[in-house]
Amino acid sequence: MVQDRNQRAMIEHSSPEPLTVTEAVADVPPLEYARAVARRAKAASARLGSLPGGVRNQALSAMADSLDANLDDILTANEQDLEAVSGVAEQAATADRLRLTPDRIREMAGGIRDIVRLPDPLGGAPKLWRRPNGMQVGKVRVPIGVIGIIYESRPNVTADSAALCLKSGNACVLRGGSEAIHSNTLIARLLSEASQKAGVPDGALSFVERTEREVALALLKQDPFIDLIIPRGGESLMKTVTEHATIPVIKHDKGVCHLYIDADADPAMAERLCLNAKVQRPSTCNALETLLVHERIARTLLPVIVKRLVEAKVEVRGCARTCQLCPEAKPAAESDYGQEFLALILAVKVVKNMDEAMEHIALYGSRHTDAIVTNDYPSAMRFLREVDASAVMVNASTRLNDGYQFGLGAEIGISTTRLHARGPMGLEELTCSKFIVLGSGQIRE
Repeated sequence: MVQDRNQRAMIEHSSPEPLTVTEAVADVPPLEYARAVARRAKAASARLGSLPGGVRNQALSAMADSLDANLDDILTANEQDLEAVSGVAEQAATADRLRLTPDRIREMAGGIRDIVRLPDPLGGAPKLWRRPNGMQVGKVRVPIGVIGIIYESRPNVTADSAALCLKSGNACVLRGGSEAIHSNTLIARLLSEASQKAGVPDGALSFVERTEREVALALLKQDPFIDLIIPRGGESLMKTVTEHATIPVIKHDKGVCHLYIDADADPAMAERLCLNAKVQRPSTCNALETLLVHERIARTLLPVIVKRLVEAKVEVRGCARTCQLCPEAKPAAESDYGQEFLALILAVKVVKNMDEAMEHIALYGSRHTDAIVTNDYPSAMRFLREVDASAVMVNASTRLNDGYQFGLGAEIGISTTRLHARGPMGLEELTCSKFIVLGSGQIRE
């Protein structure tokens, strides 16, 4: 209680009264604006963390209903964003990540309803153990507090992040990219209004409506109010966030994902997994970027796979051996290995054995998702042990490294760092723990 009172005092007296949303969007200095948004979220977080799980679930259901009810308005806002990148070839990947369709909006709403059905990650019956002096010690799950999420392109991140933060009792400050400002602003407003009507405090879902870089930089320094920053985007965004943040950061970095086809792999399975990992949705971070093929199987398998890739409009950039076996392939530059294309481009290399494949992954990979296709159990187990990535797959597409696919519900992203979460971040990864002690007058001797 004393800590709560001190926290409220800090919020109330550290700077003037917080600006309202309308005032904050006006022409005020970036630092003042960022502080106002962060302070509102901090004030809301103290109340949000104590809301019963039933209230949080009611708010989530109302948020999902609001997306469904305003589908046409969301599509109209999204069309405004798409116009800015239309007709620019190099913006194709951005447009794919940015584009909303009726099905994608329904999927956003469905994802929120999936979160409603997940167990409450907070509280629960603590595991208690008794010490020799008679006191009982235990741990319970609690919200992190205020989570700032800085992301690019995908408007669905707005819905996923808001829902996961609310379910886990965290207030959130969302800052999307300028390319999706119309979509994100509307989605955030709909979600915030719906949640407040269900009893969630104002400010628990805060959206940064200004797109200036200076506002984002100011947000990264609001450590009195924001407890964690989660960036989701490209290399330049990660560099900016890690260089400027005075707040702990969990990076959701680029995905240079590999698929290695071992000598005794099932050819049909290898072909199917490669096509799915590269073609199903190439603009995502878990899409395949480099294919490695054992030299013993390359002569028979690689021409078949490359032909299928080319038919799917994939530009194949291969090593000298790949180009010799597959006339459709273009010579790969050294820079193609380790590149996150986010497009229908694939780097291919023939390797001598699994050792060379794993050395290549260690040298060029981003430790996001790497997979092996093999029928040899010892090879599969060795690959799992020795390849360092947030997810290592055996006989499965890299596209399956995803919170939904892993049964976590929606995800706030795929962490490529080691502290405190790695891989798809679901509800549990958005909480921390606190110790509780039940005593009967014990003192330290």
